[in-house]
Amino acid sequence: MTKKIDRYVFFRMLSITLFVMVALVFIFIVIHFSENSEDFTDQGATFAQIFGVYYPNYIPDIIRLIIPVAVFVACLYLTGQMAERLEITALKAAGVSLYRLLVPYLVFAFMMTAIISVLDGFVIPNTNETRIAFESKYLQGQSENVDNNRIFRQESENTIFKINYFNNDEQTGHRVDVINFQGDSISQTLFVQKMIWQDTTQKWRLKDIKKRTFNAQGYKLTHIDSMDTTLNIFPRDLARKTSDIYQLTYPEAENYIHSIERSGAGSVELPKVQLYGRYTYPFSIVVVIIVGFALASVRRKGGKGFYIAAGLVVSFLYLVMMKVIEPFGGKGEIEPWLAAILPHLIFLIVGIGILFNARK
Repeated sequence: MTKKIDRYVFFRMLSITLFVMVALVFIFIVIHFSENSEDFTDQGATFAQIFGVYYPNYIPDIIRLIIPVAVFVACLYLTGQMAERLEITALKAAGVSLYRLLVPYLVFAFMMTAIISVLDGFVIPNTNETRIAFESKYLQGQSENVDNNRIFRQESENTIFKINYFNNDEQTGHRVDVINFQGDSISQTLFVQKMIWQDTTQKWRLKDIKKRTFNAQGYKLTHIDSMDTTLNIFPRDLARKTSDIYQLTYPEAENYIHSIERSGAGSVELPKVQLYGRYTYPFSIVVVIIVGFALASVRRKGGKGFYIAAGLVVSFLYLVMMKVIEPFGGKGEIEPWLAAILPHLIFLIVGIGILFNARK
């Protein structure tokens, strides 16, 4: 009997989740397009570009964002329906515990968690890159630059760069000061009018260089027209955006953070919170399953109205907690990994507490 119940719960959860997900994606696109249609047309985006390029590349990220809500609604609806029909009461009378009934829900939750983790880690970053580039071109107010003026980077242990201005579109730095140290003393300085990234060679081309080499008698001034050089600084290190992490796969994001730390750039806590948030976000599906099952497994006054209200309240509080705690991690006031995991941990404890106190 339990195997039939497991299959019933699993496939009902799957069908309801897919239905809710499709409905939410449709609503999201309608609202988003209505809010941004004027910007699209003002910037010259065509209907084919909007619905043939932009939204198809936006849908994977929308799914990632709404899947916990869709699963939560499906869990509340299915479990509440079983409780209202006294099916859960009959199963408990037949010797099936509430914890055993939770098993197919958890199997479904972990399956969805694995799918979303793979998509978020290796598929969605590519679609996000296309989507964000489209937004930068056709939507107003989408600037996400972290820095592009007076950029300081530590290229190596003994070399510091100061880039007065970096143009990300042209991948060109202007008025660059380079200071080389030997021990506690300055051994050499370079003033570079332009540094241009060469995609073909993966090197920087430095132009119009004034080189000062210091010695005991003073310094020697040398002028160099142009030279190509390999540096431990890349264009992505100089034109960071708040959305960078969401355009990189998990391994690429890890390397990106390491490169920021290596180059001595500031504000490394924000990308860390974002990456750890990506790691932990899929597990919110497991959390909402436990919370939803615990809330809906017992018949309550209000019926479906209670489940709808509970779903809205829990979803709102969950989202608010994630948004409230994240900035503290981004500012370095708490550890980035703790900022990412804390909201899920709190709601997991709440869900387990409700489930533990439910009538078995």
